[in-house]
Amino acid sequence: MELVLGLFATLITRCGLNRHLLAFEWLRQLLITLERRKQRATEAFRNIVRRGFLPIVPAVVFVEWWRGRSNIREEILAAVVVEDMPPSLCRAAGEALGAVKGSAIADAIVVASTALRGGGGVSTSDVDDLKQLQRHFPTVLILPV
Repeated sequence: MELVLGLFATLITRCGLNRHLLAFEWLRQLLITLERRKQRATEAFRNIVRRGFLPIVPAVVFVEWWRGRSNIREEILAAVVVEDMPPSLCRAAGEALGAVKGSAIADAIVVASTALRGGGGVSTSDVDDLKQLQRHFPTVLILPV
Protein backbone atom coordinates (compact mmCIF):
# COMPACT_ATOMS: atom_id res chain seq x y z
CA MET A 1 0.00 0.00 0.00
CA GLU A 2 2.82 2.41 0.86
CA LEU A 3 4.39 1.84 -2.58
CA VAL A 4 1.10 2.61 -4.33
CA LEU A 5 0.58 5.76 -2.26
CA GLY A 6 4.11 6.84 -3.16
CA LEU A 7 3.34 6.34 -6.86
CA PHE A 8 0.19 8.45 -6.47
CA ALA A 9 2.17 11.21 -4.80
CA THR A 10 4.70 11.18 -7.67
CA LEU A 11 1.91 11.25 -10.25
CA ILE A 12 0.24 14.20 -8.53
CA THR A 13 3.51 16.14 -8.42
CA ARG A 14 4.40 15.46 -12.07
CA CYS A 15 0.91 16.23 -13.40
CA GLY A 16 0.31 19.23 -11.17
CA LEU A 17 -2.90 17.74 -9.79
CA ASN A 18 -4.61 18.87 -6.64
CA ARG A 19 -3.97 15.97 -4.27
CA HIS A 20 -7.42 16.36 -2.74
CA LEU A 21 -9.04 15.48 -6.06
CA LEU A 22 -7.48 12.03 -5.94
CA ALA A 23 -9.71 10.05 -3.65
CA PHE A 24 -9.83 6.57 -2.24
CA GLU A 25 -13.13 4.74 -2.24
CA TRP A 26 -13.88 2.59 0.78
CA LEU A 27 -15.80 -0.63 0.43
CA ARG A 28 -18.01 -2.12 3.09
CA GLN A 29 -15.53 -4.85 4.04
CA LEU A 30 -12.80 -2.26 4.55
CA LEU A 31 -15.07 -0.19 6.79
CA ILE A 32 -15.86 -3.31 8.80
CA THR A 33 -12.18 -4.16 9.26
CA LEU A 34 -11.50 -0.56 10.23
CA GLU A 35 -14.37 -0.71 12.69
CA ARG A 36 -12.86 -3.85 14.20
CA ARG A 37 -9.57 -1.96 14.48
CA LYS A 38 -7.68 -4.45 12.34
CA GLN A 39 -4.08 -3.32 12.03
CA ARG A 40 -3.80 -3.41 8.20
CA ALA A 41 -6.99 -1.42 7.70
CA THR A 42 -6.01 1.10 10.37
CA GLU A 43 -2.54 1.55 8.86
CA ALA A 44 -3.97 1.92 5.34
CA PHE A 45 -6.44 4.54 6.56
CA ARG A 46 -3.74 6.49 8.39
CA ASN A 47 -1.44 6.41 5.33
CA ILE A 48 -4.20 7.65 3.05
CA VAL A 49 -5.12 10.53 5.36
CA ARG A 50 -1.48 11.39 6.15
CA ARG A 51 -0.76 11.79 2.42
CA GLY A 52 -3.70 14.15 2.03
CA PHE A 53 -6.06 11.84 0.15
CA LEU A 54 -9.78 11.92 0.86
CA PRO A 55 -11.36 8.66 2.02
CA ILE A 56 -14.69 8.69 0.17
CA VAL A 57 -17.59 6.36 0.97
CA PRO A 58 -20.40 6.26 -1.60
CA ALA A 59 -23.86 6.35 0.02
CA VAL A 60 -24.63 2.78 -1.03
CA VAL A 61 -21.54 1.51 0.81
CA PHE A 62 -22.48 3.55 3.87
CA VAL A 63 -25.91 1.87 3.88
CA GLU A 64 -24.36 -1.60 3.50
CA TRP A 65 -21.99 -0.96 6.42
CA TRP A 66 -24.15 0.95 8.94
CA ARG A 67 -25.88 -1.29 11.46
CA GLY A 68 -26.58 1.22 14.20
CA ARG A 69 -24.74 3.86 16.14
CA SER A 70 -21.54 3.09 18.02
CA ASN A 71 -18.65 5.29 19.08
CA ILE A 72 -16.24 3.68 16.59
CA ARG A 73 -18.75 3.99 13.73
CA GLU A 74 -19.25 7.67 14.54
CA GLU A 75 -15.45 8.18 14.58
CA ILE A 76 -15.10 6.51 11.19
CA LEU A 77 -18.02 8.49 9.78
CA ALA A 78 -16.45 11.75 10.98
CA ALA A 79 -13.20 10.87 9.16
CA VAL A 80 -14.67 10.08 5.73
CA VAL A 81 -16.68 11.88 3.08
CA VAL A 82 -20.04 10.23 2.33
CA GLU A 83 -20.87 10.82 -1.32
CA ASP A 84 -24.42 11.28 -2.63
CA MET A 85 -25.52 9.55 -5.81
CA PRO A 86 -26.23 12.08 -8.54
CA PRO A 87 -27.80 10.89 -11.82
CA SER A 88 -24.42 10.93 -13.59
CA LEU A 89 -23.09 8.40 -11.07
CA CYS A 90 -26.20 6.25 -11.38
CA ARG A 91 -25.85 6.23 -15.19
CA ALA A 92 -22.14 5.39 -15.13
CA ALA A 93 -22.63 2.57 -12.61
CA GLY A 94 -25.62 1.20 -14.53
CA GLU A 95 -23.67 1.19 -17.78
CA ALA A 96 -20.84 -0.64 -16.03
CA LEU A 97 -23.29 -3.26 -14.75
CA GLY A 98 -24.46 -3.74 -18.33
CA ALA A 99 -20.93 -4.05 -19.65
CA VAL A 100 -19.46 -6.21 -16.86
CA LYS A 101 -21.87 -9.08 -16.25
CA GLY A 102 -22.11 -10.37 -12.69
CA SER A 103 -20.78 -7.23 -10.99
CA ALA A 104 -22.34 -6.11 -7.73
CA ILE A 105 -24.20 -2.80 -7.65
CA ALA A 106 -22.10 -1.37 -4.81
CA ASP A 107 -18.85 -2.32 -6.57
CA ALA A 108 -20.00 -0.64 -9.80
CA ILE A 109 -20.96 2.51 -7.90
CA VAL A 110 -17.63 2.67 -6.07
CA VAL A 111 -15.55 2.28 -9.24
CA ALA A 112 -17.79 4.61 -11.28
CA SER A 113 -17.59 7.24 -8.56
CA THR A 114 -13.81 7.17 -8.64
CA ALA A 115 -13.75 7.32 -12.44
CA LEU A 116 -16.11 10.30 -12.57
CA ARG A 117 -13.68 12.29 -10.42
CA GLY A 118 -10.96 11.65 -12.98
CA GLY A 119 -9.62 8.42 -11.53
CA GLY A 120 -7.94 7.30 -8.36
CA GLY A 121 -7.60 4.27 -6.16
CA VAL A 122 -10.11 1.82 -4.78
CA SER A 123 -8.86 -0.01 -1.71
CA THR A 124 -10.49 -3.41 -1.39
CA SER A 125 -10.12 -6.95 -0.16
CA ASP A 126 -12.17 -8.05 -3.20
CA VAL A 127 -9.60 -7.35 -5.91
CA ASP A 128 -10.76 -9.90 -8.49
CA ASP A 129 -14.33 -8.58 -8.78
CA LEU A 130 -13.24 -4.97 -8.99
CA LYS A 131 -10.53 -5.72 -11.58
CA GLN A 132 -13.38 -6.72 -13.92
CA LEU A 133 -14.88 -3.25 -13.51
CA GLN A 134 -11.47 -1.63 -13.94
CA ARG A 135 -11.55 -2.63 -17.62
CA HIS A 136 -14.67 -0.45 -18.01
CA PHE A 137 -13.06 2.42 -16.03
CA PRO A 138 -9.34 2.45 -16.97
CA THR A 139 -8.53 5.55 -14.85
CA VAL A 140 -9.25 3.61 -11.68
CA LEU A 141 -6.60 1.60 -9.85
CA ILE A 142 -7.72 -1.37 -7.77
CA LEU A 143 -5.55 -1.67 -4.66
CA PRO A 144 -5.46 -4.71 -2.39
CA VAL A 145 -5.66 -4.13 1.33
